[in-house]
Order: sequence, then structure tokens, then C-alpha cells
Amino acid sequence: MLKDTVHKYRPFPPVALPDRQWPNRVLTHAPRWCSVDLRDGNQALAVPMNVSQKLELFQALVKTGFKEIEVGFPSASNTEFTFNRRLIEEKRAPDDVWLQVLVQAREDLIERTVESLIGAKRVIIHMYNSTSPAQRRVVFGKSKEEIKAIAVKGARLIYDRLHRLKGTEIALQYSPESFSGTEVEFAREISEAVMDVWQPTPERKMILNLPDTVEVAMPNVYADQIEWMCRNLKNRESLVISLHTHNDRYTGVAATELGLLAGADRVEGTLFGNGERTGNLDIVTVALNLYMHGIDPHLDFSNLGELVRVYERCTGMTVPPRQPYAGELVFTAFSGSHQDAIKKGLAEWEGGGRTHWDVPYLTIDPADIGREYREVIRVNSQSGKGGVAYLLESEFGIELPKDLQREFGPIANDAVDRLGREVSGAELKGMFWQEYIERTTPWEIASFATESQNGSVRCRATLLHHGTPVTMAGEGNGPLAALVNAFIAQGQPRFEIANYSEHALSAGEAASAIAYIQIKHGSGKTIWGAGVDTNIELASVRAVLSALNRS
Repeated sequence: MLKDTVHKYRPFPPVALPDRQWPNRVLTHAPRWCSVDLRDGNQALAVPMNVSQKLELFQALVKTGFKEIEVGFPSASNTEFTFNRRLIEEKRAPDDVWLQVLVQAREDLIERTVESLIGAKRVIIHMYNSTSPAQRRVVFGKSKEEIKAIAVKGARLIYDRLHRLKGTEIALQYSPESFSGTEVEFAREISEAVMDVWQPTPERKMILNLPDTVEVAMPNVYADQIEWMCRNLKNRESLVISLHTHNDRYTGVAATELGLLAGADRVEGTLFGNGERTGNLDIVTVALNLYMHGIDPHLDFSNLGELVRVYERCTGMTVPPRQPYAGELVFTAFSGSHQDAIKKGLAEWEGGGRTHWDVPYLTIDPADIGREYREVIRVNSQSGKGGVAYLLESEFGIELPKDLQREFGPIANDAVDRLGREVSGAELKGMFWQEYIERTTPWEIASFATESQNGSVRCRATLLHHGTPVTMAGEGNGPLAALVNAFIAQGQPRFEIANYSEHALSAGEAASAIAYIQIKHGSGKTIWGAGVDTNIELASVRAVLSALNRS
């Protein structure tokens, strides 16, 4: 990009709306949703979907809860026309789902479109023509009046053919395409001209779709355009104001949310933002943004992963790993501080006592959209003790004491850093086992027995020291104290038990118990050990030997 080229651009003029109301409003309910995946999204594919793929994606959209689905441009190709007919003739659309079709304001295309809809239960006929100064000048070479005449003629051609759809419930929709680049006064003028033909009423409303076909301004400008139209159109009560945003400036979601604050009733978009150029609105993101504020979106994303798989299979597109809500990594933390906060937040939530979700770094509960908590924390060289501890506990039931987390965290981090990649929970467990459980040099247990008498415990142990048997005995107020005293009596350097904890492992570990013991040497140095055994007493002995072996 050359600096001296910037002068060929100019800012988009703002809308004169000094008393705008939308900044002070709050969204309280979901809009009507219309999926345009099968038309707008399909149009943007290098290899458009075939009929079978469109049928599979249509069923997925219905299952998700969409009640309005733009199924295609039936006059554009035989594939599009055939798909429409199969939906209708095979009764694939539930009675409460509206099939929306797109058509330009041209007689031959309108004729073919109406033909494709015969026998349908509910249809939305969506007519459009482009209205912006650039389109009027470059594409059509026509004046405002001539562009308006195209819209009026198209509206009459459709209206005159509605009698052929006997038994079908019909809604009519008009889009001044390139609305976001059109003077609001002309957008109102041409929209009202179409309204004069279709004669909507509060009981039989017309959908007026005001698309951000190409993002040419900040999203607040689009909101001003929507509010201006809502306030200045005649018979607003007879209209459903619809939004259809694209993503040229990467603000399609923001433009839609501000457009809803500005008075819109309906949203068109695609799954995961598939569409021409930089894409359409990602309808999943807007719906789940509402959900995270406690507003029911009336769309079911409880198994979002399955919807991603259907989408990718049908379209050949992929969902990026950082795609909001749907991406593989969006609920995943690698950062140590993030992991620690998430681990503590999840523990608080699972412990009960909170009525509203407030877990650091997680805007919604991943489980609500079919994700598992085990996906939330993953470990690489950027991770800390919290992430390591979380994976060991969530996948294997290994509940490391906090001081042991502080000791093992850097050990695991160094090992991961040497690998230079993400590691699995199983690999972390292997590191822990190697560092603590499998430490058998110099000390290893051969046998250990205790007996109690008068509140005291005596132990007799046969240990291997570098493979050589050593027999020792000791007495104390418990088995571990007796073992410590046996070592001291043997002439070993003095040490004491500083911390001890134990718990059962999961059933997958054959009902084993794991013991964690921190010993403190006479020098004041502390070190942890861990041991596993089906006998908790022997697990504790192994933990003491583990700590000594690591000293």
C-alpha cells in the first residue's frame, strides 16, 4: 500500500440524525432469523452444492430451529429449480418453515420463480434491484426514476402472478440492494413505491430488507441508516424491517447488533459467516451473543460441533479454529494465568452457590453448546501449573496438592518446551509418573509390615538400596512416623513428613490409591514424592521413597 494512494478515498457521509435513539436501547428479545446459507452462502462457493448437499444442509437448518430459509435462486439454474421442487414435492419442509426464494426484478426470472413454488405451504418471494449511486451509474446507467421504475414493474409482475400459488401462504420481501451505499431518502422513496404496489397491512406485513451489501462505513452509521428508515417510512407498522450485513470491514456482527437496537425486526445471515468476499453475517455469533446475555435466541446450538461437521461436509469450507463459539480453540486456554483462573472459576461453578455464569475467560458454559470441559485447558510451553493440574485431575482424577502443583508445573513446562508442541493429558500423566511414581533408585520397597501396640506402631521393612536388600525397623505414632524413625535408626540423614494427602484414583486405575508426601530435610529443603498402590499404606510408603529418591 503506497502512502500517496490514500487520497483517492473519502469518508462515507454520516446520516443526519442528531436525536438518534439506538445508543440508549437494550436488546431484550431475539429477532426473526432467516438463513441464507443455501442461496447467498452457496453462491459464494467455488464449487456450489449439489442437490444432495443442499438437502442435507437444509435438514440441519430446520433441526437448528430456523423458520425462514432462503433456499435458492430458482431461476438461476436447473439445480436451483430442481432443489426447490424436491423440497415441495417430497414435503421436506415442515409446515411452520417458510421457503424464501430470491429473484431480480425481471419478468422472465419472476415467471420461472413462481413456477418453482407451486404447491408450497409457505413461501417468501424476495425481489431486489440495486439502488446505490455506483450501481446506478456503473452497472445500469440509469437515473433514480428509472431504477425506481424497475422496482415498481417487478413488484407488479410478482403481484399479478400470486393467484397461481393458490393454497400457499405468501409473504413478499423487497431489498433495495446496496442499501448501505444508497442515499436514505432514495432508499425510502423506492421502498415506498414497492409498498404502494404490494399494499402491506399490519395483518399481512411486507418484509423490507435493508442490506449492508458492502460495508462502506462504521457500524454506527448503518445503525443510523436503519433508525432513519424506521422513523421516516410510511406505514412502519405494516413492515418487518430486516437486516442483511456483509463483512467487508469485519464488523458485520456489530452492524447487525446495532441495527437491531435501531429498530430492525429480522436478521438474515449464514452459518459461520460464509458468503461473498469477506462473507455474510455469522448468524451463530449473533444468536449466541444474545444467549450469553440471558436472551433465548430460539435457535438450538446445543450440538454445535455436529452442525460444524455438516456445514464443512456440505460446503467444502472450514470453520477457523478461532471462529467465535464454533472454533476448535475458542474455549481453550494455553496461557498459565488464564488456565489458573478458568480452573478456579469452574471449581466455583461446579461447587454450586452461584446462580449466574461468571467464569473468567469463558463467556458461556462450553457444555451448553456440546463442548467438554476437557477441551477448555490444553497445555503447551506457554502453560502453567494450573493447566497441568487441571488436565491431570479432569482426565485421570489425579488431584495434586497446591504445593506439589508448584513443584511439578515447571518440571512439566520444561519437558513440554523441549518438545516444542502441545501435549495431551496422557503425556502429562506419563511425565508425572516418570518423575514421581516410577522413581525406584536408590530406594525400592520389597516388603513392609506394621503392628500396633499401646497406641504405638512398629514397622518392619525390607527395602532395596541400589538393588541390595536392607532390613530396618522403627516405631512411631503411625506407619509413616515409624518408617521415618527406621531410616534414622539405620543412620540415614534426618528428615520429617511436612505434608501428606491421598485419594482414590478413578476406576480405570483398578481401584488404586495415590499418596502425596512432602518431606523436609534437616537443612530445611522440602521435596515431594508420590506413590500408587491398591493398599493406601503401601502407597504412602512408596511416596516417602519417591521423595527420598528425588532428594
